[in-house]
Amino acid sequence: MEKDLPFWVAFNVFTGIGPMRFKVLLDYFGSAKKAYEAPEEIWQKIGLPANLTTNFLVFRKKFNPQKFLEQIKQKKITILTLKDKNYPELLSKITDAPPVLYIKGDLWPEDNIAIGVVGTRKISTYGREVTEILVRDLVANGLTIVSGLARGVDSLAHQTAIEAGGRTIAVLGCGVDLCYPPENHGLYEQIIQRGAVVSEVPPGQYVARGIFPARNRIISGLSLGILVTEGAEDSGSLISARDAANQGREVFAVPGPITSYLSAAPSILIKNGAKLVYNVSDILEELKIENRKKKIESRKIIPENPDEEKILKILSEGQAHIDNLVRISGMETSKVSSLLTMMEMKGKVKNLGNMTYTIAR
Repeated sequence: MEKDLPFWVAFNVFTGIGPMRFKVLLDYFGSAKKAYEAPEEIWQKIGLPANLTTNFLVFRKKFNPQKFLEQIKQKKITILTLKDKNYPELLSKITDAPPVLYIKGDLWPEDNIAIGVVGTRKISTYGREVTEILVRDLVANGLTIVSGLARGVDSLAHQTAIEAGGRTIAVLGCGVDLCYPPENHGLYEQIIQRGAVVSEVPPGQYVARGIFPARNRIISGLSLGILVTEGAEDSGSLISARDAANQGREVFAVPGPITSYLSAAPSILIKNGAKLVYNVSDILEELKIENRKKKIESRKIIPENPDEEKILKILSEGQAHIDNLVRISGMETSKVSSLLTMMEMKGKVKNLGNMTYTIAR
């Protein structure tokens, strides 16, 4: 797969071959490399539009896949393909899953228990209040919050998740090395530390017209369901809700004042069968969150080195203060402190407060 990766990326960069056409090429040639390097006459025989073939042949002469891949790696961007075992499980199940996903930050197994939160860019006082309440309660119940980093509901959902100590994923309509809108750069950096920024758009590419509907399918694809807290009749959140329904995911909507035009989108969704949300229990029950959490919790946490093994063995007996971890492990305080910080970032241990730790579940 390592030898094939530059060519997955090359097809992702080339405009005109989306997820479905790329699948056709993979099935026909057997690998991205063989498809990319196939002679012109073969390309002309496989049934793609003539102008697309011509454009691709021109692109191929100018583009250097290996060089572009190296540039991405230099920016510390992770690349996952549909064949990668770490590719998000939920997203892999949609029919038009992105063949290539670019990531800044980290995706964890726990992120499979996620919900997309979307809505208006012109958020009202009511919309702000219900979004904050529901996101805080969702985080408290172990859900990762997925949204699009847009102004309004999206940004508030990300920020609230971070402030509540939870994880959040931002799906961009541009390269992950760019931040849009630019005023969210501080939030963008926080998300990378407390979750991930992801995109199917190649690094370095700015927002293009028409990209947001495609972006929305990834938000719903990464989520068990979509929650719309507030939006007008023409809100883009309706596209996310439609994508979620088409993907077999749940759709949730918060009713609002009938005097507000921003109640239109949730009202439309509820009329069409979306689950009305009064409080977080409405979401948790519908998604059977407790059952899903038990499945995640049952996974075995694997130590990466002997020092991690010592800490996990001690914590397997129950929670412990850092002083006890130092005493029992026989390691220096500074080393244990550094080790706990790294293990917490990896999701292996959890700080319960006052420097008391437990195994993360």
